[in-house]
Amino acid sequence: MKYIDEFRDGDVARTLATKIAAAVQPQRTYSFMEFCGGHTHAISRYGLSDLLPPSVRMVHGPGCPVCVLPIGRVDMAINLALNRGVILCTYGDTLRVPASNNLSLMKAKARGGDIRMVYSTLDALQIARDNPQREVVFFAIGFETTTPPTALAIQQADKEGLNNFSALCCHVLTPAAISTILESPEVRQWGTVPIDGFIGPAHVSTVIGSRPYEFFAEEYRKPVVIAGFEPLDVMQAILMLVRQVNEGRAEVENEFSRAVTRDGNVKAQDRVAEVFELRREFEWRGLSVVPYSALKIRARYAALDAEKRFKLVYQTVPDNKACECGAILRGVKRPQDCKLFGTVCTPENPVGSCMVSSEGACAAHYSYGRYKDMTP
Repeated sequence: MKYIDEFRDGDVARTLATKIAAAVQPQRTYSFMEFCGGHTHAISRYGLSDLLPPSVRMVHGPGCPVCVLPIGRVDMAINLALNRGVILCTYGDTLRVPASNNLSLMKAKARGGDIRMVYSTLDALQIARDNPQREVVFFAIGFETTTPPTALAIQQADKEGLNNFSALCCHVLTPAAISTILESPEVRQWGTVPIDGFIGPAHVSTVIGSRPYEFFAEEYRKPVVIAGFEPLDVMQAILMLVRQVNEGRAEVENEFSRAVTRDGNVKAQDRVAEVFELRREFEWRGLSVVPYSALKIRARYAALDAEKRFKLVYQTVPDNKACECGAILRGVKRPQDCKLFGTVCTPENPVGSCMVSSEGACAAHYSYGRYKDMTP
C-alpha cells in the first residue's frame, strides 16, 4: 500500500474484523493495552471497538506525554514564567494542562507570563537569539520521539554560546512505564486489569526500535506488536496479538515494518545519550514515582539545565480528587467511569490531563462520541 486512504479502507477493516472474530477462542477473553495515545485516538476516531468481538477488550495506556505530566512539573514552568521573568517556550498541547491554583500555562500567559507556543526546538533557539537580554527556557516534554530534537537544541545552544537558553527537561521513557504497569507494587495495590498483550507505539519505536520490547516478551511472557497509527495497522496488530495468545507465544512482532527496525534510529539514540542520562526517579501522573523512567541533562551541559540554573525544587501536588485520570492512565478505568467526564470536564474546560491533549483517552472518547456508549 502506498497511499494513506489504503490504510483506511472500510472493506479491508471489516475483513480483518471477520478474521479476528474467527480467531478468538470461545469462552476466552482478550485484554490488549494500546500504550500510545495515537492508537487510542485511532480506535475512537474510526470506531474500531465497534468492529471487535465482545471478548476482545482494548485498554488505554499511559502513552500520552501530556497526560502523564504531573502537576508539580507544570507548576515549575509557570513559576519560571510568572516569577522569574523568563520567556517560556513549549509545545501547544502543554498549554492547557491543569496545574495548581486553577492555573495552566495558558492562564498564566493571560496573567502576564511571556509564554510562547513553538512548533519545534528550532523556534525556541531562534527566540533566544532574538532576545539576548532575556532568559529563554524550553519546557521539554515527551517520550523518546521528541527527545532527540531537545538534545540537538541543547548541543546547538552550547555550540553557539547561547547563554540565555536552557531547557526544563521532563522527557520520559516508554519501557519503564510498561514495566511499572506489569509489576509495580503501587499498581497492584490500586488494582489493574490483566493485560494479555501490548500494541507497541509507532513513533517512539522509530527511534528506539523493536529491541527494547523483547524484554517484556521474554521476562513477562507478554506479546508485543508494534503498529502504525492508521486503523488497518491497529486491526492487523490486534489480529496478530490474538493469534499469539492462542498459540501460547510471547514475541515481539513488527506490523509497522515500513518505518520501524529492530535497532531503530541509532544516530538519534547516540545524540540523546550524549546529552541526557537517567534520573533515579520521576513522578508520573497516574503511576506515582517510577524509578529510572525519565531523563535529565548531563553535567557536561549543566549550564543549559533550567532546573540547575534557576535552582528549581520539584514538589509533588495531588490531582483533583474527583478526577479519574490516574486510574484511566493505568487502564483500571475507562473515561466513561469518571463522574466529571463529559459534564464538568470537556476539551474546552479540561479538569484532568487526559482531556487536554488530542492523544488523551478522555479527549479521544469525547471528540468522537464514545462517551455516548455507557455500556460496560
